[in-house]
Amino acid sequence: MPKLKTRRAVAKRFKTTANGKLKRSHACAGHLLTKKSAKRKRNLRKADIVNANDVPRMKRMLGV
Repeated sequence: MPKLKTRRAVAKRFKTTANGKLKRSHACAGHLLTKKSAKRKRNLRKADIVNANDVPRMKRMLGV
């Protein structure tokens, strides 16, 4: 069976951690920031881990 190509759009948005988990950034952090509270914006800065239910599909897309 041939190798799977990496989906480039996914590769730009998700990174693999050293333990094999997937890091993602938050949505809603790009614009319209004046109406959002400082606490909300601060929490949007931090990366998050992809939900365990989505990891197999995301890893297949990444070719990992």
